[in-house]
Amino acid sequence: MAHFAKLNENNIVTKVVVVSNDVATDEEAGVSFLRNLYKEPTANWKQTSYNNNIRKNFAGIGDIYDETRNAFIGPQPFPSWILNEETCLWEAPIPRPENEGTSFLTDWNEENQNWEIVNSI
Repeated sequence: MAHFAKLNENNIVTKVVVVSNDVATDEEAGVSFLRNLYKEPTANWKQTSYNNNIRKNFAGIGDIYDETRNAFIGPQPFPSWILNEETCLWEAPIPRPENEGTSFLTDWNEENQNWEIVNSI
């Protein structure tokens, strides 16, 4: 199955739909099908992928399509987080501590600019 994201005039994702691979033999065919289906001949659709092999990340409603990077980018979670130019994912200024083999979960505290334990398992 092929996935497509509908963009508004600001390149913000407003809808994500699935199209059969029999119909969406390539991106152009999928876009044409969706424009006809929704009776919106100028609608802006971009193909996206669960495997992140098309346009860096799978598109979600509210994400932005960045034409320069040819990538879908989610909203910045916190003002201090920095966009990784290679993955187009937001990263905390301090790496998240490894929780493997431990009994705690962590969450980012923007005020303290640090990871904090939020729950013991």
